[in-house]
Amino acid sequence: MNRDAQRHLADILCENRERLERARNELDPRLDEARTPVNPIAGEMVLVEARMLDVENFMRDDLAVVERRERRRPRNRVREVLRPRLGILYQHKPAPITVPSSYYTIDAPSPAPTISIVTPSFNQGRFIERTLYSVVAQNYPALEYVVQDAGSSDETVEILRRYEGSLHHWASEPDEGQGDAINRGFAHTSGEIMAYLNSDDMLLPGSLAYVARYFGEHPDVDVVYSHRMIVDEHDRHVGSWLLPRHDSDELTFLDFVPQETLFWRRSAWDAAGGQIDAEMHFALDWDLLLRMRESGAKMVRLPRFLGVFRTHESQKTRTLEDLYLIETAALRQRVHGRGMSHDEAFVRAAPYMRRHVAYHLLHRLRARLPARRSMVRLLPAEPWLRAPSDVESAEATVARPEPDPGTA
Repeated sequence: MNRDAQRHLADILCENRERLERARNELDPRLDEARTPVNPIAGEMVLVEARMLDVENFMRDDLAVVERRERRRPRNRVREVLRPRLGILYQHKPAPITVPSSYYTIDAPSPAPTISIVTPSFNQGRFIERTLYSVVAQNYPALEYVVQDAGSSDETVEILRRYEGSLHHWASEPDEGQGDAINRGFAHTSGEIMAYLNSDDMLLPGSLAYVARYFGEHPDVDVVYSHRMIVDEHDRHVGSWLLPRHDSDELTFLDFVPQETLFWRRSAWDAAGGQIDAEMHFALDWDLLLRMRESGAKMVRLPRFLGVFRTHESQKTRTLEDLYLIETAALRQRVHGRGMSHDEAFVRAAPYMRRHVAYHLLHRLRARLPARRSMVRLLPAEPWLRAPSDVESAEATVARPEPDPGTA
């Protein structure tokens, strides 16, 4: 078994073990004095969870040993350093999500242009609050934030009700897919700058103010995007995509533009047809970029991180990759007038990939320099945004009297 497959299986074990734990707690959360489940079925489930954890830990420990051994070989060390990271989701050990402290010091221009953001959603209650908070916490003064939910049956609607005071509009109703949901959401907006953010992704602090300032200082630019930070389902940083300067030709071969970092002017949206192609389900952001390219939009890759892409097992682009390849092949056919395989496209994008490797190495060197970094808050501290149970828990903690030093 190769390392990627082994790591993937370990991740699947982890996810299913956590699902089993949640199911056990829903079945019967009671414990006896020995901290053992009262329900015998729940007790059996604990034994299965423990066995799954043993196997997961064995696989990860074995991976760590193999990787340490291989890193010691000079040829492998050079190959690893020069390996492209674009397209790779898990690149290093999980780490906390931090950003340069300067990200928190960017002010929006005055007057601030209106930014319209749409989040399409369906049964992403596990992650959507992080998405909402990452936008709301920007404190951008001219924000139209719309959430278009497809009628979720999980806790999504409950969370949306909590945030509705910070939303321009939200609805939970059946739709015809992600593209249709985005179009419905944008129908409620009028902002000069537009973007959409999936319900498991996030914006990084200061992103909206930075984008607004850049568009204001560069009136000739129509579309911007940035580097990508990647996190896992446990909110841990596991990789980054560092992109070289925008290459209009490369965009016709492969789409490496991180969708969660993509912003555009409404004028570019209108010139490209004024809608997402609702018939597409996987490459709809690339289709939009290619139509903007065809309409003459000027695109720029910004020199910072704007957004966070979350990777997890239930992700659409991971579970239905074959359909994604079909859609991307159709887009290359449209642009180039002939069929082009993914392998050929990758070969033709080789110069771009070499620039990416150089840029990634430069970023790693810069990251070694001393610099102030700050943790990114992912869930709200503001009591009006928190779930009632969380607020009650916090109030109980605050109200608990301190022990008397003389009796402690």
